[in-house]
Amino acid sequence: MTEKYVFSEEAVMLLNQNMTYRHVLSERYPSKEMKEWFSGMAIISRWRQMWIEIARGQMNLGIERIRPEMLEEMQRNKMLIDFVLAKKEEAARKHDVMAHVHTFGAICPTAAPIIHLGCTSCEITDNSELIAMRDGLQMIAVQLARAINYLKKIALQWKDQPTLAWTHFQFAQPTTVGKRICIWIQDLMLDLMEIERLIEELRFRGIQGTTGTQASFLELFEGDHAKVKELNRMVTKACGFKKSFIITGQTYTRKQDAMILSRLASLAASLHKIGTDIRLLANKMEMEEPSTEGQDGSSAMPFKRNPMLNERLCSLARYLWNLLPNANETHALQWLERTLDDSAGRRMYISEAFLTADAALIILQKIAGGLIVYPKMIERNMQEPLQFLASEEILMDVVRAGGSRQEAHEKVKLHSLAAGRRIKQEGLPCDLFERIRSDDFFAPVHDKLDSFLDPSRFIGRAPFQVEEFIEEEINPLLAKYEGQLEKEVVINV
Repeated sequence: MTEKYVFSEEAVMLLNQNMTYRHVLSERYPSKEMKEWFSGMAIISRWRQMWIEIARGQMNLGIERIRPEMLEEMQRNKMLIDFVLAKKEEAARKHDVMAHVHTFGAICPTAAPIIHLGCTSCEITDNSELIAMRDGLQMIAVQLARAINYLKKIALQWKDQPTLAWTHFQFAQPTTVGKRICIWIQDLMLDLMEIERLIEELRFRGIQGTTGTQASFLELFEGDHAKVKELNRMVTKACGFKKSFIITGQTYTRKQDAMILSRLASLAASLHKIGTDIRLLANKMEMEEPSTEGQDGSSAMPFKRNPMLNERLCSLARYLWNLLPNANETHALQWLERTLDDSAGRRMYISEAFLTADAALIILQKIAGGLIVYPKMIERNMQEPLQFLASEEILMDVVRAGGSRQEAHEKVKLHSLAAGRRIKQEGLPCDLFERIRSDDFFAPVHDKLDSFLDPSRFIGRAPFQVEEFIEEEINPLLAKYEGQLEKEVVINV
């Protein structure tokens, strides 16, 4: 007889959750902090703070019906959000902002008559979204600085390690592992600088009224233009912005959303480049992402160590940059002073852009913090190519000894082609140096050939470039994030 299976309370909860669709970004990948920042609780609490700041400004500018106890009541109850009541109100009114006006009023009966006084919905939603995006960008900047800091450490560790460079994914003159990582860091540095600039220059919608004319507020202040301007200035400052738009329609220009998503899409391109490079190097067995004990690489092939973190990084990066067209289309299709077909899309792509960027940067930190370099494989992979790469030095030494540069070039070419055919067609080791040793024309360099197999001869100033780049550009950039760079990286599968 089969024993009855009893589900635990946790199992029942998870079963119920999985009976309906739940967005993957609420279940996996992003940090708890970013998910909370774009949660329903955070969104509505920001709406309520906007109502408080607008009412405070109106009171301070002489609207007598607004009293201090009303503000105190609103502030005291800001986080007490009855989502059940709000859902019922929205079902009846078909308007989310008005639903929450009434829900807030229900818990603040004294203040209820003055909540949303003179406002249109965009006074609340647009301004709140700008607060969310500005602070979200600051969170992204910190995550990005942490990733750069991890990569900086490993670049310094491997600044002297020669490795083959690749152009067209064909081997080229050697570089160093640290120099290659600095190429990644430089992209991220530019992304961070652009995000910092955007945070500094981001504009608030401000208190503009129904179609941006401030007519309702001019009426509220009985035609006093100075008070309307001062209310806008006070609320803008209270919400932490230096400037607001002088000109808006009902909404602030959606071009600003497109600018924000453009910065995040540009970051996504940098992340994808890094993830792809590490995946290519993993195939060469020169570099590998960290793995955890018990991790499976394949359900059928137990020996595999797939670059799953870098693959996930690339997948998220592609998703992120593909959100940008939504923002551009919304901007392009805003009819006249505004149309509401931006609303549903913006609810999704704004939050998803920040959550995806956050998730991708967490993964990059995990990769960079445990990146494994295999110097022996790097050295092994350089042996045959070094014989070909040494051809330029062989040419120069022959010419120094009095030989013809053109004749030397032709002979090296013929020997190189023959050695290449031997490798490709017969699968045999490179014998270019043996061919040159057997050719009396190259007698002046016969005793130097072995020294040409030292890869450090070919890396130029790469180690010094690493040091200069980090000292002159990266350390000053990271100094602004002192105290925020060290944090345990937790991957939410």
